[in-house]
Amino acid sequence: MMGAFVTSPMLTVQPSRGLVDEKFQVVVKNLPPRQEVTLHSLHQSERSDFWEAFGHYVSDGKGTVTVAEDARAGGSYQGTEPMGLLWSMKPVPGSRTGLRLRKKDVRTPMVVQISVYRGHISHGFRETPALACAVAERWYMAPGVRRVDIEEKGVRGTLFLPPGPGPFPGVLDLWGGGGGLVEYRSALLASQGYVSMALEYMTPKIMEKFTLKEYHYFEAGFAILRDHPQVCSDRVAVLGLSFGTTVALTMAVCSPLIKPRCLVCFSGSHQLPVEEPLSDVLNWINKNRDKVQFDEEKRVISRYLLLPIPSDPSKKVKVGKIQCPLLFIVGEDDQSWPVSEMAEDIEKMMKEAGNSHLLTTVSYPGAGHLIEPPYTPHFSSSIIVSATTKEKAVMLWGGETKAHSHAQEHSWQRTLAFLEQHLYSSGDKSDRSNL
Repeated sequence: MMGAFVTSPMLTVQPSRGLVDEKFQVVVKNLPPRQEVTLHSLHQSERSDFWEAFGHYVSDGKGTVTVAEDARAGGSYQGTEPMGLLWSMKPVPGSRTGLRLRKKDVRTPMVVQISVYRGHISHGFRETPALACAVAERWYMAPGVRRVDIEEKGVRGTLFLPPGPGPFPGVLDLWGGGGGLVEYRSALLASQGYVSMALEYMTPKIMEKFTLKEYHYFEAGFAILRDHPQVCSDRVAVLGLSFGTTVALTMAVCSPLIKPRCLVCFSGSHQLPVEEPLSDVLNWINKNRDKVQFDEEKRVISRYLLLPIPSDPSKKVKVGKIQCPLLFIVGEDDQSWPVSEMAEDIEKMMKEAGNSHLLTTVSYPGAGHLIEPPYTPHFSSSIIVSATTKEKAVMLWGGETKAHSHAQEHSWQRTLAFLEQHLYSSGDKSDRSNL
């Protein structure tokens, strides 16, 4: 039997304004003891699509629900999950297919409304009156972080500068085959004390002009970051995701001008036509579509494009020549690239070359391809537009939501620890207290 509300329920979210990689506390008080309630989160994206998650809870003997401590009794996530109302978000029923939630304008927050409803409900949230509501702002840019457009030496990108005079370590941020200028990870890295530059390179104009063997564009981008007056020139890392991993590994091995202090590589490969023009690389993928498979929903499974791994060393980046620490992040259910097999081959090649002591591999069961900053939604599939042909396809990225979300949280912590270990000396760590 439903309890009677003597006083109005009170819902709080603390902090109500924080960074995307920060946890928050959601607490509901002034409920009747043992009251069944539903907590619901709702976000409207920059493309006007709505995303939601919900959890069923029962208040304790004092009429309180504490999301960080209480196990939910049903909903879009399982168990005791402090951030489940964020990472389990999905498009509301009736939404367009193939959606992916990505922040375009990092100067504004992701605004999430969290509401509490009487009883255990799973739909009809818009039509049902809420008992109480609160709003949380999730930011990629911390207060004082500056965003600077970069267009020089033929290079296009965005530079993010932490507050304070510096100098700071730098991170060159390379995204993958989806193309465009993706800024949100760089903004978050700057919020953690790094001058980070998101480099745009997956555009037809750039891809037709440069090859991975003639890497002047990347050398120019690296130099812009390295030579910035607020950057420690000898403490610059390169971070790559997906095809950005191939670029990062190739640059570290082949370019005499790109000497990163360390590398962080997510969900990537050391095997592609690494000496071909960038545009030809994607054309090569299109020409090998016979190796592409589809699941029962006609979603593209592209991991078989790169299998079996060739024995010919000319078809792979010579990772045995890497001279800096490398953190390699693997999702074991990646359906885009065969990253588990790639990780094994990279380790084998580096062992044979005698530099395997530089390699740290972190592998996550149940994680897919798009391992992004923590507490952001998991996408098992989404629409992707080819940077060369402009064709659309629904790609299967893989991953199970809870396991993938754990991978996002843990791999971000490992990434920050790895960057701090190799880019900050013990004497510099005290400087971060000003951030």
